[in-house]
Amino acid sequence: MPDNPVLAEPLSSYAPIGDGRTVALVGMHGQIDWMPLPNLDSLPVFARLLDPETGGAIDLHPSDDYEVTRRYIPRTNVLETTFTTATGKAKVTDAMVTGVAGRLPWAELARRIDGIEGEVAFEWIVQPGTQLQTASPWIEDIDGACVMRVGQISFAVVGKNHGRDDSESGTLEGPSMRGRFTTADESRHLIVLAATDDEPLHLPDPDNVDRGIDRTIEGWRDWSREFSYEGPWARDVQRSALALKLLVYSPTGSMAAAATTSLPENPAGGKNWDYRFAWVRDLAYAAHALILFGLREETHAAISWLLRTIRENGPDLHVMYTLRGETKTEVQKFDVAGYRGIGPVVTGNPAQGQLQLGVYGDLFAICRTYVDSGNILDVATGRMLADMADRVCDLWRNPDSGMWELPEVRHYTSSKMGCWQALNDAVSLVEAGQIPGSAARWAAERDRVRLWVDEHGWSEEAQAYVMYPGTTDLDASVLLHGPSGFDRGERMSSTIDAITRDLGAGNLIYRYTGVDQEEHTFVACAFWRAATLACVGRHDEAVAAMDDLVTRGNDVGVYAEMIAEADGESWGNLPQALSHLALVSAALTIRDLVPPELLDER
Repeated sequence: MPDNPVLAEPLSSYAPIGDGRTVALVGMHGQIDWMPLPNLDSLPVFARLLDPETGGAIDLHPSDDYEVTRRYIPRTNVLETTFTTATGKAKVTDAMVTGVAGRLPWAELARRIDGIEGEVAFEWIVQPGTQLQTASPWIEDIDGACVMRVGQISFAVVGKNHGRDDSESGTLEGPSMRGRFTTADESRHLIVLAATDDEPLHLPDPDNVDRGIDRTIEGWRDWSREFSYEGPWARDVQRSALALKLLVYSPTGSMAAAATTSLPENPAGGKNWDYRFAWVRDLAYAAHALILFGLREETHAAISWLLRTIRENGPDLHVMYTLRGETKTEVQKFDVAGYRGIGPVVTGNPAQGQLQLGVYGDLFAICRTYVDSGNILDVATGRMLADMADRVCDLWRNPDSGMWELPEVRHYTSSKMGCWQALNDAVSLVEAGQIPGSAARWAAERDRVRLWVDEHGWSEEAQAYVMYPGTTDLDASVLLHGPSGFDRGERMSSTIDAITRDLGAGNLIYRYTGVDQEEHTFVACAFWRAATLACVGRHDEAVAAMDDLVTRGNDVGVYAEMIAEADGESWGNLPQALSHLALVSAALTIRDLVPPELLDER
């Protein structure tokens, strides 16, 4: 093993666990290098991933050289890591523990170590960080309990057979708690961290936590039993559904776009964003999948939260909202090194406030999917959607920032396609009696949008839908509008060929022309291509692409935002909701369109 393996760990080595309120990233060497407390979008108490000097981490690994294998316990988000040394083998089970009735009112990270054979000497350390240089941690011993505090966060470390040593408070790195123990055949050891935010601190009983780990495993399995998907790539679809479930912020029902901030999109830095916000786009794709999976509670919670949030922050439709339904997403920079020294490290996202016309299509897609599945919209939502449809009629001729949140305001083709989708779904909703308004007006304007795209968004020279009028540059986001129904014919098929030729790296796809000089391939675009191949009838190609892409996640099936063409390494924030949503959507689309005989044994 290298002397200090954790500082240079690739992003693909991390596996997320969570409890519906926050997410921890567990590395291949047993370290937890990322965990915001108490909420996913809080400043992280453990953030060595971004701040190797003072970010803080939780380390747990054998004292001697070791080999590692790991997996999620089937149908759960509980991670199982097996360490093998020259003297024995032991298993670490990592869980964010949930209660009898769901999420606990405090955060509870449990690490259970079971001896399997022989003996394995372990060492561990809990080192809180500075919350990106905004707070100085300190440690107290209160009635024999080790209590650590960082800003308003308090947490205790308790355990069983965990060999706690004295805590350290005088080092330059800050206070820490550590210990050593040795496993034996069938021995059991526990390390537990319980945290609260500006409220009294609960000290868990380790035996209760031990039972809580098993309860958490059963809770995930109960959820997975409710999950309904029969079709190709079922294991990959279910793992993506479980990854998406980790990003659902259960106090409100919103969904974060990713669990991290500031993980770079390229080695040069600069494109480091905070994705711990709820994008309307992501919720639209998630609602479609959740409904088809039969997950009623998550579907209703997500759609209700979104519609209520839009009304409360109207009349404009925003690109994203905080996980609690606010619109304030100001960017703040922090004076820390960043992942592998690639900065900046930020919270907040500058895309808020942009005009992105495609988001209207996303909103109406959510509502139409919900209605088509036998649900009924409330009166206030119906009125709001009617107003939104009228607004699309007035706005669609305007330039915008496009799906990729670009600084150049242009007439992006995919944005116009999104407006077509919004008006098409609005017509369907009014015809179903779900919303008031003028279907005739919306249908007429929808047809004008199509005429605009046919005339200005198509390039005879490129033989493709182009990024914007007057260019031959390509934009992979137009591939979303095979599944949306805008075009499933020859033009879309020809566009796939152009994108594959100019933006492709095998089955991987860059977002738009020229971006390969700035970043890596975008995972979601690759799955969009696979789905759109099925939409235009190129079934063999769709299946072959999907067979390849489902192998591109990390060892436990988790996808980040981007994949490097050269070495297949992960880049950008993770786990990335849009990547997993694109996998799920592609699998559903291919299942529904491709003849069953082409999908045998998948």
